[in-house]
Amino acid sequence: MSEHHGKVWWSELVSGDVEASVAYYSKLMGWSVDSMPMDGGFTYYVFKKGDDFIAGAMGKMPDMGDVPDHWMTYLAVSDVDAAVEATVAAGGKVLNPPFDMPGTGRIAMVVDPTGAAVGLMTPE
Repeated sequence: MSEHHGKVWWSELVSGDVEASVAYYSKLMGWSVDSMPMDGGFTYYVFKKGDDFIAGAMGKMPDMGDVPDHWMTYLAVSDVDAAVEATVAAGGKVLNPPFDMPGTGRIAMVVDPTGAAVGLMTPE
């Protein structure tokens, strides 16, 4: 097991009006915001408190359908592929199969056996 296994690793806001959401949370929490242009023409926002990275935010992507605005929590696992297999074996479902995010790690999104969505990540 890696030293990170089992930690809450990242939280990410997905919003239909990401600019308004970023303005709200940065003011409410006193967070600064960095923006990063991404492939596909969208912007990813990173909330910071001082030099500490707190969370991310992005607009809803067209392929997300009618998913409501939400915060997604990502849990660190030693092997995201094995964690996805274990989730399915326990009765959960795969929302997004494992994929590599350069500079970040390997990520998947699942629904646990009780119906709760969660992100799983093997950090780089």
